[in-house]
Amino acid sequence: MQWRIPGTLLEIQQDKVDHIEDVFASMTMAGGMVLSQVTNITGLEPHAIHNWVKRGFLPSPQQKRYSLGQVCRIIQINMLKNVLPMERIVGLLGYVNGELDKEEDDIIDDARLYFLFVRLAARAKQLDDPDSLEEALNEALKDYTEPVPGAKERVEKTLRIMLISWVAAKMRSAAEELLENL
Repeated sequence: MQWRIPGTLLEIQQDKVDHIEDVFASMTMAGGMVLSQVTNITGLEPHAIHNWVKRGFLPSPQQKRYSLGQVCRIIQINMLKNVLPMERIVGLLGYVNGELDKEEDDIIDDARLYFLFVRLAARAKQLDDPDSLEEALNEALKDYTEPVPGAKERVEKTLRIMLISWVAAKMRSAAEELLENL
């Protein structure tokens, strides 16, 4: 079954979600992605991405190329912006990554955080009760090594919020579609 990768316009087979890193690695092989590639996969306007860089939501691209981590940060913001106000998104991402325009203080790489989220999102239908969500989060983070005490709990909370927000966005979109067809 085809499945849209959250925050993007890309579709993959849902049973291939465990290889999501490979999909993105192939897109950033040439030393990153240029702005037009990022806008093609996200549907965002270039000025939105420039604005996010200017506002310090992500580091500036190097030689006009966005790294895998930067692309994943853009996708995360794009995915959450339809449900959460920008200041809440910035606060959530800062909760695990400190100053957003610096990478030295990150407790988890943006790409790793996003790929963990994508795997959880692919299983969202199976995670509708608290126990199965807890199990899935524990499984997703079993290999995570805390760079500082409490980091794992922060990442888990962030993933939980991202998942709930993503489901809420899907529900909102479905409700709007139903309303348009009244």
